[in-house]
Amino acid sequence: MPELRKDIVTREWIILAKERAKRPSDFSKADREEIPKTDPATCPFCPGNEHMTPPELLAYRRKGTERNGPGWWVRVIPNKFAALSYEGTLEHKEVGIYDVMSGVGAHEVVVEMPEHDKQLFQADKKQIEEVIWAYRDRYMALREDPRIKYILIFKNYGVTAGSSIAHSHSQIVGTPVIPQKIMSKIRGVDQYREYVEKCVYCDVIDWELQDGERVVSENESFVTIAPFASRSPFHLLILPKEHCSCFARMDRITIADFASILKDTLVRLDKCLNNPPYNYTLITAPVESDQLENFHWHLEIIPRLTTPAGFEIGTSIYINVTPPEEAARYLREISVDEGECKTG
Repeated sequence: MPELRKDIVTREWIILAKERAKRPSDFSKADREEIPKTDPATCPFCPGNEHMTPPELLAYRRKGTERNGPGWWVRVIPNKFAALSYEGTLEHKEVGIYDVMSGVGAHEVVVEMPEHDKQLFQADKKQIEEVIWAYRDRYMALREDPRIKYILIFKNYGVTAGSSIAHSHSQIVGTPVIPQKIMSKIRGVDQYREYVEKCVYCDVIDWELQDGERVVSENESFVTIAPFASRSPFHLLILPKEHCSCFARMDRITIADFASILKDTLVRLDKCLNNPPYNYTLITAPVESDQLENFHWHLEIIPRLTTPAGFEIGTSIYINVTPPEEAARYLREISVDEGECKTG
């Protein structure tokens, strides 16, 4: 029989269609559209082609190499096709019954490595650490802009997930408003704290580590779980064990642990689901409250294995055909050669 489960934070319902339960092999790679292969000579993200992008905002590069030239190992640039503009003043007006705001903010691309044909899960842990440091450095720079209220860091991998360039990259967007999805999570955290006087994510971590059924892997600082009310197959959360509202407050040891569990999780997904398309989003507190202790930052990974249909679109109640307990078990069983994480 199908089962309805409620998200403990947002209070949204999902339907777990147990009678339709799918194994990893049921999500065929043949149905996926691949990103067209490009020649490194024409790839705007490859070393030597820096002139094809806007001037860099940040680059970790070898000593003696020139800005906007080769010699970097992580590079951050403005998005050439930005959703929001750095230029302009923030203006808010009413158009009849509607609200309109000028589209100012930031939209940046993090080129995660110089190698054209390597993906993030294939990089060594040190390189992933460098990517996380770039996230942190750009976050700290953007939070100084008083127009920006929220900063989202995300990665689209694969055509289905919204990527159009094969070279490994992620993005950062600073918005002049706090997105509704984030507000929903903040409200859920606040409501839980009001009634229970504890952080909901801390309670989730404690319960999941005790129960073990939905734990994929863990290390000293983080745990990867398949959420109890997973909205889609193999939906995952990476949660810091120590309560903290903003990811940018991680120290070097914690960043190293984050890189380790991120690599571990992405390798498991790759091996289990045969290189699936996915989106990951780094959910952190809004800029103005990122020094407060209400929130608990986390990284959400959603493999794009199914397409929402009429029911999901009409109700926002998602139907999941792979129970999170089964997803976690499949991922735990994957052998990961490199890494410092242990399975649940």
